[in-house]
Amino acid sequence: MKRRYFSLTAPALMLAASPFFVTGAQAQAAKPKEGTDYRRLETPVSIEAPSGKIEVVEFFRYSCPHCNAFEPTLDAWSKKFPPDVVLRRIPIAFGDVDVPQQRLYYALEAMGLLPKLHAKVFYAMHVEKLNIIKGDAIIDWVAQQGGDKAKFQDQFSSFCVNSKATKATQMQNGYGVEGVPALGVAGRFYTDGAITRTM
Repeated sequence: MKRRYFSLTAPALMLAASPFFVTGAQAQAAKPKEGTDYRRLETPVSIEAPSGKIEVVEFFRYSCPHCNAFEPTLDAWSKKFPPDVVLRRIPIAFGDVDVPQQRLYYALEAMGLLPKLHAKVFYAMHVEKLNIIKGDAIIDWVAQQGGDKAKFQDQFSSFCVNSKATKATQMQNGYGVEGVPALGVAGRFYTDGAITRTM
């Protein structure tokens, strides 16, 4: 993925969502073009952001090398968001093999471990080359990171985590996600590397 271009396209997409969402660097970015830089959804997707907030959704998969490369850019960019913009991460599942990664994300969230372990999951998979894509390996890895193994296992298999994973897949389908990383904005706009031809 040509990360630089995609990372410039993402703020440009934000401009399309809100004329007030402008920073110095973003003001210099070319105005995004529908069909070239993003697509408008035919049917808007429900958002969770409160009224008056702009929701930016990152669709990702921990095992995706492009998502791993994009994560530091997104993290730095999100720290510069204006107060009316909120970031929401959605782990995707293109098939049953990806569901454990969705469960990993939501179980970490339920236990309050996302701030500590989200970036470490990417590091473990892509730098340390650990095969933590299946349930038992994921549970063991979280325990090695200091997480309570029994509690994590309960969360990983819980109804709540299963419901969030199902809802994530519905959101993914609503946006029409075909590849990751991808961004959705305000339930109305979508972009990914294939649209911008940067992947």
